[in-house]
Amino acid sequence: MKETHWERINHTFLPVFDEKSKVLILGTAPSVKSRENHFYYGHPQNRFWKVLAAVTAAEVPKSIDDKKVFLLSKGIAIYDVIESCDIKGSSDSSIRNVVPADVTAILKTTGRIPVFGNGNAAFRLYQKHQQKKTEIPMVLLPSTSPANAAWRLERLTEAWGTALRPFL
Repeated sequence: MKETHWERINHTFLPVFDEKSKVLILGTAPSVKSRENHFYYGHPQNRFWKVLAAVTAAEVPKSIDDKKVFLLSKGIAIYDVIESCDIKGSSDSSIRNVVPADVTAILKTTGRIPVFGNGNAAFRLYQKHQQKKTEIPMVLLPSTSPANAAWRLERLTEAWGTALRPFL
């Protein structure tokens, strides 16, 4: 088994949004693979892109540019709740010493749009650090992480679709 150690990480890529964004989806912090790939949900086993493609009846985007175009064309903004933290590998349960991301800058551009959390850690950290500032409650969505093996792709797609489709 691979040994993991504490690492201080800083968010190194920008949120994706524009004035036409209709929803904001927040993850926790970039995974090891996302940090290596310099973009959101970079682990090949993460189901984020497959779920959103199914929810919006689109092809799964492949490149970073395709993913940005896809998100913006569907009215989806994405970012993370953490600007920097200490973490072991990609383990949300190990996160400590959080510096929250400033999501108010996104909301100044998008206006007051619904906020969705990709998993329990994003939900908990948003409630702790951002909800008082934004005054927008977060809707918890089941995590698309491969660590959330209890949720099969079909079940994830159904849950995400039920939550997101009314706004898209």
